[in-house]
Amino acid sequence: MTTEHVAVADAAVQAGAEGAAVHGAAVQDAAVQGAAVQGAAHAANQKKILNRLRRAQGQLGAVIAAVESGGSCKDVVTQLAAVSSALDKAGFVIVSTAMRDCIDNPGTPNALTVDELEKLFLTLA
Repeated sequence: MTTEHVAVADAAVQAGAEGAAVHGAAVQDAAVQGAAVQGAAHAANQKKILNRLRRAQGQLGAVIAAVESGGSCKDVVTQLAAVSSALDKAGFVIVSTAMRDCIDNPGTPNALTVDELEKLFLTLA
């Protein structure tokens, strides 16, 4: 092999290494961006869940106040139904988030099996 061939081969190896480094950096950037999007989605779901739970907490306070003050049966049952509905919706958001997390990240330590997810879902039914 001539000196010129060696120089061309070295340049090709160097270009390949630089291309791999650029590709590796692009893959890492995409992973970081994906994690940021996933983190934002998780934060949005958590906010939804907390809002629903706070709404249920307020409605439960209204139920307790109605019972303490001798409120009508209709008012108490209506408020109780609202509490139950808010809690059910929060539970479904929690389970659907867990399902999404298990699909997106099956190997994580907190991942649930299909049977565990089904059991959680059915406890809300």
